[in-house]
Amino acid sequence: MARIIGGIATSHTPTIGFAFDGKKQDDPVWKPIFDGYEPIKAWLEEKKPDALFVIYNDHVTSFFFDHYSAFCLGIGDEYSVADEGGGPRNLPPIKAHGPLARHIGRALMADEFDMSFFQNKPLDHGCFSPMSVLMPHEPDWPIPIVPLQMGVLQFPVPSAARCYKLGQSLRNAIESFPEDLNVVVVATGGLSHQIQGERCGFNNPAWDAEFMELLEKDPVALTRMTHADHARLGGMESSEVVMWLVMRGALSASVKRIHKSYYLPSMTAIATAIYENQAEPMSAAMAQAERARAGEQLAGIETLEGTYPFDLERSVGHYRLNSFLHDLVIPEHRAAFMADQEASFAKAGLSDQERDMIRRRDWRALMQYGAIFFVLEKLAAVTGVSNLHVYSAMRGQTLDEFQKTRNQQVLYSTGGQETHDKVEASGGR
Repeated sequence: MARIIGGIATSHTPTIGFAFDGKKQDDPVWKPIFDGYEPIKAWLEEKKPDALFVIYNDHVTSFFFDHYSAFCLGIGDEYSVADEGGGPRNLPPIKAHGPLARHIGRALMADEFDMSFFQNKPLDHGCFSPMSVLMPHEPDWPIPIVPLQMGVLQFPVPSAARCYKLGQSLRNAIESFPEDLNVVVVATGGLSHQIQGERCGFNNPAWDAEFMELLEKDPVALTRMTHADHARLGGMESSEVVMWLVMRGALSASVKRIHKSYYLPSMTAIATAIYENQAEPMSAAMAQAERARAGEQLAGIETLEGTYPFDLERSVGHYRLNSFLHDLVIPEHRAAFMADQEASFAKAGLSDQERDMIRRRDWRALMQYGAIFFVLEKLAAVTGVSNLHVYSAMRGQTLDEFQKTRNQQVLYSTGGQETHDKVEASGGR
């Protein structure tokens, strides 16, 4: 089974990435930053973990307020570097440990954390600023990650206590993963800083020192503080340190701190720490019970003939197809598809099998393959096919045969006037 071997705490200010990209390792002003990361680099090289669980927050780059979630877990297989306004940093994409991520997602949901999930989104400096100095990355990163993006910018934000409880649930999730993996939990953010309003530039080194001491020895005390408490002591943006409590909650009650550094060059206090885990391993029986609990809501669903739950595995495994069909809601994509579907297939990189199913409008095959019904509904609307024709095809029936099983004989579609006219003109065929 998997085990958590330790936790890393690190600031994620863009200052770190800026100094790295500018090759300022020997500049006296910047050198203390790099000195703080050398012990972590050495520890990672010694321990050689199989995966890093990275807790970070996006800075209104890949996530915006049209849809903002408290806990958003990356479940994809690779993540690129985000463009934050001046072009992306010259870093390679980082591989992810998708199976571990999806297992964690199921387990956290079973513990009633209402997770959201993402894939195919680039990660900004919240993740890549510290990552670029934590380990070498040319030509590739040596360790895959599982990213957890936390919504800490738009209030209400999960409380410190809730974040600590998430960490405790994360521990069970990781330890019940049925592969022999060593995992390190990396928490980013903080420490004291404020970058808004008349209080901009506020720092509190004394509180930073106390915070790190409490994180190590009495994290529960930190969970009793409100966001206003954290902001008062450390500055408004320092309240993101609740992310450190996710990491601390995933570790044993008593930890062995083997490294700590602190440096305040300008706006943000840059701190690092390593905590080696002292936890007793989860028993095989308990791990099996945890996995069963994570899957209990869908247990037995496989006995329902002709039923295809759209789970995380299907979502990731068939993202390309579902994305292509979903984008039919975009007028330009829709027009390109209708003008030359073969060219649109090629542009999207669809497989021969995927192209063939779409050409034939093989609704049942698409569903069995991994499409979710609601993108098929969009393809039907674009091509002037009624929902009832899709339903009958799913059952392997003619429209007349299917209609005999309904109370009313109607045709309809989700499309707008354009689709309505097509359906009316063609009888939905």
